[in-house]
Parts: sequence; structure tokens; C-alpha cells
Amino acid sequence: MAAADRDSPAPAADTPRPRVLCDLAELLPPGDDLSAGALWRLAEPGRQLDANVVRIPAAGRVDTHTEPDLDVLLLVLDGEAALVGPDGRRPLRAGALTWLPHGSTRAVHAGPDGVTYLTVHRRRPGMRIQPPEAADRLRPDET
Repeated sequence: MAAADRDSPAPAADTPRPRVLCDLAELLPPGDDLSAGALWRLAEPGRQLDANVVRIPAAGRVDTHTEPDLDVLLLVLDGEAALVGPDGRRPLRAGALTWLPHGSTRAVHAGPDGVTYLTVHRRRPGMRIQPPEAADRLRPDET
């Protein structure tokens, strides 16, 4: 520890601190073929990101869709899949880090043993209650 560290004031109680959120070895036990869907979600208050660990069973899929607003990073943690887009299929295996830019059309097809992956993207803003007159701007003009 440097001398400057010893002389620094302790961080305030409300100061965000780094921490371990989950352990993949515990989240993905070997031979677990039953888990499917979101196995873990980032749920920390005040966060700017959303993240999920998702398991798709053998031959399962995320159907073709387009994400209009958010770029997504997808990191394959275990298994294999195919990223399917307008330009064809791209194989994904453990360790593959993929960028899914907003506006892109894609699907994910799990391989014969399924696939587990981490997604990370900017957090979507929550819905806000607004005054009734705010809805007027959403109505079509009646001219």
C-alpha cells in the first residue's frame, strides 16, 4: 500500500464499489442440460448497463429480430451456436465476442449441445409517468 493510500479518506458509504456479481463455475455446473432462458441478470440499482447470461438448449433458438435502438455485445461462454443474419450463418463457439449493432437483423440458433452466452448493452430508460397533456404530442393531427 502506498503512503498516499494510507492517508486517503475512506470512501463515502454511498460511493459505488466494484464487486463480483456471479461465478460462472457455479452458474453453469458441468452436465447441466436442464437450464434454459436467462440464468442471471444484472439488477444493481443505478446501473447504466444491462447484462444477461442466457442459456439456449440444444436446437433451440432466438428467432429473427431487429433491435432498433441498442448495440449489443454477445460473448459465447459455453457451447456453440450460429449467428444468422441477412448475409448468412456465422459459427459461434466459446470465446467468440460478437457485436450486434443497433438496426441489424439477427437470430441465434443453438448447436447440438446448446449454447450459453453473455449479452451486455446500454440500459433502456424506464417508463416515466408524465402529465396527461404529454400524450397530446402522440396523437395524429386532425386537420
